[in-house]
Amino acid sequence: MSRTSIQELPPSLVRSDFWFNDGNLIIIAGLAAFKVHRGQLERHSEVFSDLFSIPQPKDPELIDGCSCVELQDCPSDVFYFLGALYDGLYFKSPRSSDFPAIAAVLRLSTKYLVEHLRQRCLARLEADWPSTLAGWDLRERHSTDETGRYVPRDCCPHPILVIELALDMNLPSILPAALYDLSRYGPSKILSGAVSPTTAYEQKISQLHGIPFPLEKPVRLSRDMLCRTLRGRESTQRYMAGFISKDLHGRIPSADCLNRHEKEGPSRPCHESFYFIMLNILRSVGGIACGRDADPLYTLVQATEMLFRTDFSDGQRQCGLKLCQPCKADFAASASKARETVWSQIPQWFALVESEKHNSLLDLD
Repeated sequence: MSRTSIQELPPSLVRSDFWFNDGNLIIIAGLAAFKVHRGQLERHSEVFSDLFSIPQPKDPELIDGCSCVELQDCPSDVFYFLGALYDGLYFKSPRSSDFPAIAAVLRLSTKYLVEHLRQRCLARLEADWPSTLAGWDLRERHSTDETGRYVPRDCCPHPILVIELALDMNLPSILPAALYDLSRYGPSKILSGAVSPTTAYEQKISQLHGIPFPLEKPVRLSRDMLCRTLRGRESTQRYMAGFISKDLHGRIPSADCLNRHEKEGPSRPCHESFYFIMLNILRSVGGIACGRDADPLYTLVQATEMLFRTDFSDGQRQCGLKLCQPCKADFAASASKARETVWSQIPQWFALVESEKHNSLLDLD
């Protein structure tokens, strides 16, 4: 049986970093070529196993003595996917730079039915973009460094990249957290979009072959998702306005208030303390304090922490709020309940569920 053998890689193809001398299969994706082991693919993927069982032509074209398979996938995705198949998918600590690998491996492990890799990708995405309030609070703690700086983009990628992946892969469970995260940006930043990061494959190809890095690719939301994001942002701010009005400006002290018999006015120290908390929340909502003007989950945590702080000043010395213990407990319970309400309302605020029937609008099947 005669075979057409091409000993060298055609100049039109770029030899990738995945090139095993003892490999027996050439994978071509776009302009990239990968020399790998057929058995490794068959072992992990039912799709590849079935593909290789199909009878081959009598005179197949060989490259470097190996048969070829052409995949209609992005070369960068194939690079990350092969890396995960050979080396596993491990991350020492969560970093936003992990996202290109996670997205690529998720796409191809779903397409080629490599379930253990798919589950690892989903587990990481669900940790970064949780479906529970406890998960969100843990994620926020991980996004705060040793000096107390809030640096979410060090740990998690830009939410627009995650939203696009969730829509593409039909992952509605991570959309509420991603949309809420995005809504905390100002409107102009939301409209500006994000930049697709340079992948490890692009960096390696550039280094190996002197090919310039590709230009930065902007990623912007569709008009529909922009509207959902901005309307959701308005809803979070509207909720906080209601909380301020009901639970602070018009707050009635606890029935067990220890200051209710004050001579200068019933519960006056507690009323003054609630007023002080209200002013600080208004500063936060207005974006004056730290730029997180549409983050009620954070604002309510800050309000609760004010109950126990002792670094306020009365003009002469540092002190804490003069709230009595029953009023502190009452307000802490109100703030905690408000956070739970906010979390439960996020899917509705961002139009991910219908207001009454709660049917998903993002079932893409």
